[in-house]
Amino acid sequence: MEKRPRALYMPLSREPSIPQPRTNVHQFMTSSNLTPIPADLRRLAQGSNAWPFQEAQALIKRIETGGSKKGEVLFETGYGPSGLPHMGTFGEVVRTSMVRHAFSLLSDLPTRLICFSDDMDGLRKVPTNIPNQEAMAAHLGKPLTKVPDPFGSHESFAHHNNARLCAFLDQFGFDYEFLSATDCYRSGIFDETLLKILRNYDKVISVILPTLGEERRKSYCPFLPISPKSGVVLQTPLIAMDAEAGTVTFHDEEGEAFTVPVTGGHVKCQWKVDWAMRWDALDVDYEMAGKDLIESVKLSSAIRRILGSRPPEGFNYELFLDEKGEKISKSKGNGLTIEDWLSYASPESLSLYMYHAPKKAKKLFFDVIPKTVDEYYSFIVKFHEETPEAQLKNPAWHVHLGQVPHFDMPVSFSLLLNLVSASHARDKAALWGFVSRYQKGVSAASHPELDRLMGYALTYYRDFVAPTKSFRAPTEMERAAMEDLLIRLISYQIIAMPKQSRLRFMNPAKANLLIVCAIGSKHFMKPCSDKARGRALAASSRFMALKTARP
Repeated sequence: MEKRPRALYMPLSREPSIPQPRTNVHQFMTSSNLTPIPADLRRLAQGSNAWPFQEAQALIKRIETGGSKKGEVLFETGYGPSGLPHMGTFGEVVRTSMVRHAFSLLSDLPTRLICFSDDMDGLRKVPTNIPNQEAMAAHLGKPLTKVPDPFGSHESFAHHNNARLCAFLDQFGFDYEFLSATDCYRSGIFDETLLKILRNYDKVISVILPTLGEERRKSYCPFLPISPKSGVVLQTPLIAMDAEAGTVTFHDEEGEAFTVPVTGGHVKCQWKVDWAMRWDALDVDYEMAGKDLIESVKLSSAIRRILGSRPPEGFNYELFLDEKGEKISKSKGNGLTIEDWLSYASPESLSLYMYHAPKKAKKLFFDVIPKTVDEYYSFIVKFHEETPEAQLKNPAWHVHLGQVPHFDMPVSFSLLLNLVSASHARDKAALWGFVSRYQKGVSAASHPELDRLMGYALTYYRDFVAPTKSFRAPTEMERAAMEDLLIRLISYQIIAMPKQSRLRFMNPAKANLLIVCAIGSKHFMKPCSDKARGRALAASSRFMALKTARP
């Protein structure tokens, strides 16, 4: 296992080339703008009810009761390299990193995070989004590290996707170690635990068999041999085993019996047994999983106990829903991809979305982006005004792993979206023309974070709002009201000149609002109440000031 920046550890071949991180992605997990940490931070963290601290406290109890004796704490996340990294991959790594950092405040034990790739799994089906599908079909059933790379850039399909995983994690600045299942099986890292499974064969299958159908029970074996002839991962019944010799015997595709050791990469384990085996062999202390894997966690935990060790701490997070409240499905294409989010908002905002209520099902679609972005900056501003105790509960502390930057954001993301929509701005220069007149001294050089936000706002409007935006011809009443409003707004300075005019002493935003209310009452016979006027003023005064500040 090797740490970044040498992201891949694949001694089976040359190290694949890793794409460089995108330069426009904020390294929010390793911000250099450090926030001072008070000396009594550990005491405050012990009393925090933020969920990463609660998870860390549970992990500490596990260790204190004999759950780990190796002198360090190992966190783990998993990845299936039959597909590319996705929203779930990011969510699991970022949440685990939050728990890991919370733990580091509560304990002096060193920690490591392993991102484990199940790249010895057999290729079940050919993905529809890759080239050379016919050639790939000839390798169905083979370990992913033995399936040729359809893109032609790496030794195998697994090598290609593992490289994409590491580049994906590197661009966010995650601190992790990559580990390959193929390497662990072949190098002997798993050998001792595989032999333990063989010695406890009857106990292990007694956990699994009750969960299977009648036909599957007849053929189930926790070991999947690699065919000496075809190289395919075989699902075939066990003929015989020799626990003392450490071997198992199966029939190959042609019905011939063959005997192989369970060590050295000649077999791999079935999924639930494989998970327990990995936990035991690596001595994993913490791993979270999705709600859809609750039963798998229970079974794998039971198997790890059979092997003589305690299962890791962790929790089951809820899955994402689409805008209709339905489960997101790759085949339906009804979800929001991580590429979608990063086109319209920052990775920090995505990290915030992952932080909020991980055990609660949440809708993940385009409309949640603006709200989450504004929440992110709101938490940033609030953080620097809070007591240290309150800071530990602030999501910004967990998003930035305690290194919360300072941002001066005179304009919100929602306001920028409204401004783009109202002004039909097509570039940052137009937006800066409005903003610089509204806030003197504010520029792209002085406020680079706001400049970045403008880019997201323009993209979001262009791709998501503009295509669905439609207009209709005004009614006669509406036309008369707008013409009247235009005359009144143009004449504002003249109207405000007389000393007796109350508009003379108002700021332009409030004066314009009063004019709008007066025109509305006149033409639509609907009085504008003080309460409604107050709400409208609070919500729109900044926007109107921007809108009237012609560049």
